Amino acid sequence: MAKVKDAFAGKKANIGYVVAGYPSVEATKEFLLNLDGSCLDLLELGIPYSDPLADGKLIAQASFETAAKGVNTGTVFTMLEECKGKINKPVVFLVYFNIVFAYGVERFIARSKEVGIAGFIIPDLPFEESEEVAGLCAKFDLDLIPLISVTSQNRADKILKFGSGFVYALGAIGVSGSQRASEERLKALVEGLKKRSDLPVAVGFGVKNKNDADEVKTYADGAIIGTEIVKLTAKFEGEELIKQINKLF
Repeated sequence: MAKVKDAFAGKKANIGYVVAGYPSVEATKEFLLNLDGSCLDLLELGIPYSDPLADGKLIAQASFETAAKGVNTGTVFTMLEECKGKINKPVVFLVYFNIVFAYGVERFIARSKEVGIAGFIIPDLPFEESEEVAGLCAKFDLDLIPLISVTSQNRADKILKFGSGFVYALGAIGVSGSQRASEERLKALVEGLKKRSDLPVAVGFGVKNKNDADEVKTYADGAIIGTEIVKLTAKFEGEELIKQINKLF
């Protein structure tokens, strides 16, 4: 099974995000099976949720619509079970803690391991509450990817304590799809994180196209694009979707 660290081996990582089940479960499954043919080195797979607080309007709407169609945690696990052994790139869940809690924390993490997930990004899990999840991730050899923004540098050491895989540096003040912070401010954030941790640092939120991604990769170890990829999943499928995503990096 691919590890998160594999995405950063000897290169700057291209990281993408999609909503599982949007616009359909079949479309997401097809995308996962085509993932190895894309320029993406790691995929964040969002589990649909009715109140995704870190997401901007477009992703929140896609997530809400998908959840309303009945796509839930069980649906996503079944889809991944069907793709198991056919994806050679790391896939991590971007998931809100209420979903994990409702499923049962250890049960959720164990099941994620079974279906080939490499780690977790949990936007609403503060470091003060993350010890149990971090311990279980260590038990199952999965990564708990920390999120640190330009406004939370003073908490960075504490946040990094439970982090592994890579550091998700939030490039915008606000939700996904927001305007990116100044390059000067982001560079300072990334440089500060690199002094505090040996983990690679990837920048997301406000990264929308190839120019943004190329700029971010001059000082960070990877670039993360979410909103623009979710837009593409609504318009394209199959090999054409992969072609369109490849243009973003």
